[in-house]
Amino acid sequence: MPKLDRYLLSEFAQSTFAALVVLLVVSLGGVFTDVLADITRGRVPAGMMFSQLGLVLLNWLPIILPLALMIGLMLAVGRLYRDSEMPVIASIGAGPARLLRPLLWVVVPVIALVAASSLWLGPWAEAVSKRMISEANRNMLASGLEPGRFTSLSNGGVAFVGGMSADGSRFDRVFIYRQRGDRIDVVTSNEGELQVDDSGRRYLQLINGFEVEGPVDGGLDFRLMRYRRNEVQLPAGESRFDPTDPELMTTPALLDDPRPEAQAQLHRRIAPPLLALAFALMAVPLARSTPRQARYGRVLMGFLAYLVATNLMLMGTRWIEDGKTPSALGLWWLVVPLLAFALWLYFGDGRLRRSRAPKVARA
Repeated sequence: MPKLDRYLLSEFAQSTFAALVVLLVVSLGGVFTDVLADITRGRVPAGMMFSQLGLVLLNWLPIILPLALMIGLMLAVGRLYRDSEMPVIASIGAGPARLLRPLLWVVVPVIALVAASSLWLGPWAEAVSKRMISEANRNMLASGLEPGRFTSLSNGGVAFVGGMSADGSRFDRVFIYRQRGDRIDVVTSNEGELQVDDSGRRYLQLINGFEVEGPVDGGLDFRLMRYRRNEVQLPAGESRFDPTDPELMTTPALLDDPRPEAQAQLHRRIAPPLLALAFALMAVPLARSTPRQARYGRVLMGFLAYLVATNLMLMGTRWIEDGKTPSALGLWWLVVPLLAFALWLYFGDGRLRRSRAPKVARA
């Protein structure tokens, strides 16, 4: 590999990797907030926090990687202009076609990773996440109820379970305390089991127990009831795992599914690698600047352009789902013009012009 290609490849790769690390750290904060909110609402068991963090982050890779690639390339090319290295490279005849080779050494592996994440890894992570939550919501241990200790319920109240089966589905000697407005409710039971309906709602089905209800601030208005069977609803878990959900289906399965929702999901998975290629090509001409020009102004411009394109992709996906856009058209109305514009911008408007030698005045 020529020395110039090695130098440019090193600059492009280092900047892209640095941008990716920063974006992953920022995205991890957002993912952690979302997962923690689901745990607080009782939709996700607390013991699955770290596994859910990893799976959700994998699902975000098709959005993070193209942005990291564009920002990294813009920072690298902008530094070359700011340090007056790019005019020197142009003076030896290295134009856009010559710079394309080291650029593609960085762009092609990243686009391959984006394609793998969008077409396979992201849907797999989403399916595994939903399946884990659906199975865990049928298990009292995963739901946070442990034998021999008091557990706070996210919808208010305290529960105590004396014993539990190995699979976490059956229990004995249960105590539940709840407060509803100005009334308290205490439920005890000798045995029971965890039930989950089709909509994902979870119930403790109690057998042979007592329920005491009375005022919070004192008084004699208490009621004692003995029951043979009673149901106490737990906080709503995540919706039941549905293998026919287009977001959870594999990409080959979407090809044979004529539903608008499936076709919308298919085009949404195809678009990210093509958008990554377009913005990678646009990064070089967009980063062209003078040594005294603001350092991050053009990076902000590129970020806003990527944000608009991503929002258009999401809107186009909804239009296909709602039938406003034909499935055959998909998202090609966005991807093809953007790729054509990126190629024109790279080889045309972004052309690196060779410096001309100054004319010598004749005596």
